[in-house]
Amino acid sequence: MANRFVLNGISYHGSGAIKEIPGELKRRGYDHVFVSSDPDLVKFGVTSKVTDLLDEAGIKWDLYDEVKPNPTIKNVQDGVEAFKKSGASAIVTIGGGSAMDTAKAIGIIANNPEFADVKSLEGVADTKKHAVFTIAVPTTAGTAAEVTINYVITDVEKERKFVCVDTNDIPDVAVVDPDMMASMPVGLTASTGMDALTHAIEGYTTKGAWEMSDMFHYKAIEIISHNLRDAVQEAKDKKAGHGREQMALGQYIAGMGFSNVGLGIDHSMAHTLSAHYDTPHGVACAMLLPISMEFNKPVAAHKQAGVARAMGVYEEGMTDEQAADAAIAAVRKLGEDVGIPKTCKGLVEEDLDQLAADALADACCPGNPREATPEQVKDMFRQIMA
Repeated sequence: MANRFVLNGISYHGSGAIKEIPGELKRRGYDHVFVSSDPDLVKFGVTSKVTDLLDEAGIKWDLYDEVKPNPTIKNVQDGVEAFKKSGASAIVTIGGGSAMDTAKAIGIIANNPEFADVKSLEGVADTKKHAVFTIAVPTTAGTAAEVTINYVITDVEKERKFVCVDTNDIPDVAVVDPDMMASMPVGLTASTGMDALTHAIEGYTTKGAWEMSDMFHYKAIEIISHNLRDAVQEAKDKKAGHGREQMALGQYIAGMGFSNVGLGIDHSMAHTLSAHYDTPHGVACAMLLPISMEFNKPVAAHKQAGVARAMGVYEEGMTDEQAADAAIAAVRKLGEDVGIPKTCKGLVEEDLDQLAADALADACCPGNPREATPEQVKDMFRQIMA
């Protein structure tokens, strides 16, 4: 069986990378773009770092900022209408996973209007055309949405998030500029960083993992685990630094891998928590990461020993099981050190049947290296119950 890899056509990395955006648009003949961003990023002048460059280059732009965390079907449909009304021919999305996921859905539906209900995009949708030309500019160091073929939308009526997997949705250009992440508050720096670590570890242990994806994930685990504490401290000190720069790189490398091989039970459960309780995605992933690793250890100890090596906690002579335990302990300690909560607000016993059913139906679940029963999923949820 052939292994497929899908990546951005072009990506830019490092301080000042956003200066490349006008040139990438102009050389393709785009003189009017649709900017999808987060209202807080607009308010605090982060979005304008890019739109000012568009102004200087004489590129017309229209702003859509009706994006909320865990974006909804309505956010997407409103965005599609705004895109049509604008007359723009390209998209520049600036933000975290929510802004980029919204933009991906808008771009797909604009060129594949038969999926206007949004719901029909769940799973692997049979879209015929690539999304509208898109440049993605992340402002958080975690989701890697700028390099993935996935996006996640919330169905408010059914209280569930659904994952859309489509090679046609990957942004054409990714611009990973750590300066765009400098305004991240402490909590967001920690949670998105742990989300990135979850991507890397789940991608490393997923059923679909192979040599090329392992290369990306191993390096991502190493970079993230060695730099997240520094990045959080830099956020506390409100200054840029090496930690944040490395997190910007590490989360992107993780995205290069997991986008192509899948994730696992942690993400399927995290999506469920976000849909039911609006729990921030990174926080949900982080709370569940050591728990899901413990669950997977019987079948994934060898790979988890690799996680221990990447995190620098492997000791000569350790068995795979001992190394796996060291990796799990290191992940738990990292979460504690950066302030990740240990319990989920709102989670109650009477919700567990529905939560387990939703988690097992999530598109990320089949990639998990160990099959899970509803009772096992409920037991994992109980470990983060207040």
